[in-house]
Amino acid sequence: MARDDAYELEFEDTFDGPTLDERRWIACYLPQWSSRERAAARYEVGDGRLRLLIDADQEPWAPELDGEVRVSSLQTGVFAGPVGSTIGQHRFSPAAVVREAQPNARLYTPQYGLIELRARVSGDPLTMAALWMIGYEDEPERSAEICVCEIFGRDVGPDAAGVGMGVHPFGDPAIVDEFSVETVPIDAREFHVYAADWTPESISFSVDARIVKIVEQSPAYPMQLMLGIYEFRGDAPPVEGGYPKEFVVDYVRGYRRRALPRRKAPLEHEPEAPSGGAVEVGR
Repeated sequence: MARDDAYELEFEDTFDGPTLDERRWIACYLPQWSSRERAAARYEVGDGRLRLLIDADQEPWAPELDGEVRVSSLQTGVFAGPVGSTIGQHRFSPAAVVREAQPNARLYTPQYGLIELRARVSGDPLTMAALWMIGYEDEPERSAEICVCEIFGRDVGPDAAGVGMGVHPFGDPAIVDEFSVETVPIDAREFHVYAADWTPESISFSVDARIVKIVEQSPAYPMQLMLGIYEFRGDAPPVEGGYPKEFVVDYVRGYRRRALPRRKAPLEHEPEAPSGGAVEVGR
């Protein structure tokens, strides 16, 4: 999606350092429903790339709630209530209760703006890679999801990929589910740019600066980023030579819209322009 002077950069990670920047990312997935240890991301940072990994020996992140799903994910915030409560972000299962208390954190939780990811995904049919935004959920109804991109390996081919995009309401009564998998003429195993331009009225989803989908609704509260790879292996043993599975990220950027310049209030009685010329006002 083309950017212009209406935007200014407020968040950027190009992964140029030797380690993950903990000022920007929490390296675990919804830890309140599991634990930071169990839900910890596996990843590598180097050569200006982030590689989110699923290893052969990786355990399911929350087997009692999410079966055999394995995940390596980063997020830019965390909010949860006390142990035993149902208060917490993205309560995806009615059986979920807080198992581990979390220090609440808001590293990057924008409200509106342009979110942009440059990445390549795996064609492995057991994997899915995604960049989502979820409500910070300090109030239960602030819980919708904006899916910037969601790509299953089974939907990846040399000439086209199915890219999921749209919104899910979860507990937000103001949002109607509007999600679809769009066929985009790219090889998603190569680097491409996925973006969502989020305004108070709508969200535009694009791939390589081409708008693919627009939804005419918008969550009206701060949201955080969720960047991850998932494996749906089930209880089958790992395939020899098939690991690690990876989601390779070049950069993540967030832009806010610049404030529009204030218009000068009109004079109560503007002088009339003399014939043959104009009077300059307000200088």
